[in-house]
Amino acid sequence: MIYRRRSSPLHSARAGAGCAYCVALAIASLTMSNPIALLGLILSVLGAGLAAGVGRQLGRAALLGVPVVAAIVLINVLVSRNGLTVIVRLGDLPILGHTDITLEAAVYGAILGLRAVALILCGILYTLAVDPDEVLRLFRRVSFRSALSATLATRMVPILIRDGRRLAEAQRCRPGPPPSRLTLMRAACSGVLDRALDVAAALEVRGYGVARRPPAYRAPYSRHDLEFMSSTVAIVAVAIIARTSGLAAFTAYPSLHAAGWSAAAVAAALLAAAWLPFADRRGLRP
Repeated sequence: MIYRRRSSPLHSARAGAGCAYCVALAIASLTMSNPIALLGLILSVLGAGLAAGVGRQLGRAALLGVPVVAAIVLINVLVSRNGLTVIVRLGDLPILGHTDITLEAAVYGAILGLRAVALILCGILYTLAVDPDEVLRLFRRVSFRSALSATLATRMVPILIRDGRRLAEAQRCRPGPPPSRLTLMRAACSGVLDRALDVAAALEVRGYGVARRPPAYRAPYSRHDLEFMSSTVAIVAVAIIARTSGLAAFTAYPSLHAAGWSAAAVAAALLAAAWLPFADRRGLRP
């Protein structure tokens, strides 16, 4: 999953607005505990990805998040001893001791799993829709070397994935038992490190180590920039209001208690705030 320029409002906005938009969605996912609000937030991210032309990648990530939710639920119900509604009595288990699975622990584990999926989707939306070169240009005035290192590191991740896939395909063509995953990972990592040394040498030759601080770059704000910045403010405001006022309240222990209609209103507000910037598609070019 790498960035590709597409004809969408999010791709047309500057990197600062795109970063702020994705960070606002992540902040909302961290502050929300109500399952209705979290589902509304996940739908907001999926809808934003669909409007940005990366809906297929986000859909695959959401499907891969199902095992993550199942694992978090399983760990929480086995570890947590809170909750009043016992649904399964497992008795004495090795290491865990006396274990009773409660409804509250299962629901709270599902909430944690939904939050993890929302954070993963926010990160993938940032990766697919925000230009990393513009991010480098945005932060290089603060720390040129750190921003360059971070950008190169993110570029090396897709290379590592492709190298591992090619090595696995090449090994399957050879007779005998297939190699272990550790062997493939060792070979792929050594190749990426060699490439990193080559890139570092090329950058040193081009004088990146002694580069001066670049001049300030002030481009006029486009309407997409203003729309996504306004959406960012709206998403954060909805999350803070819902958190402080209890509109999306949720309590798991000792018994379940969750807001209903008010949480649905918060989810609708998040959907509107996240989707409205994509309604303006005038003058978009790929």
